[in-house]
Amino acid sequence: MKNNKKQNYTIKGQDRALINKHKPCLIWFTGLSGSGKSTIANLLEKELYKKDIHTYTLDGDNLRRGLNKDLLFTKEDRIENLRRTAEVAKLFIDAGLVVIAAFITPYNKIREDIKAIVGSDYYIEVFVNTPLEVCEQRDVKGLYKKARTGEIKNFTGISSPFEMPMYPTIEIETVKESPEAAVAKILAVLKGRL
Repeated sequence: MKNNKKQNYTIKGQDRALINKHKPCLIWFTGLSGSGKSTIANLLEKELYKKDIHTYTLDGDNLRRGLNKDLLFTKEDRIENLRRTAEVAKLFIDAGLVVIAAFITPYNKIREDIKAIVGSDYYIEVFVNTPLEVCEQRDVKGLYKKARTGEIKNFTGISSPFEMPMYPTIEIETVKESPEAAVAKILAVLKGRL
């Protein structure tokens, strides 16, 4: 780091935001596996696209196929996975984009760290609050079943904790709200921020 010096460029994030005609931000979805994070994130991006909002979605499964493929599912590797993702989100925010991220993000500390990395003014936390039993019923990937039999270790909600978010910007209760209603709720909050 001693030989590393920050390089300053003339064009700044606020200049890119002017071209895009909207402010950048990070919409970070957190919740158990199978809670509906990716479904809602996908619908949200479609709606923002219709409104000419420049977006990019970062998805946990997709990043683990490339940028984070060297990481396992230990607590340390999960934290590093999320730290790297936050750093990528920060770059996209500087590019003037609305970044949508769908990650389990099980720990309050790492959610606070993500907010610190990107800046609290840019961070919008969406807690997709779905009961564990509902997530297990959905279990599209069969992960809960494998976790219950011990085939998957350190699985959030089963053998690894999920800390409920303390102060999410938005809470979605998927047993009471449809994905479309969830998106409408998020768009209402974004209206004053973009």
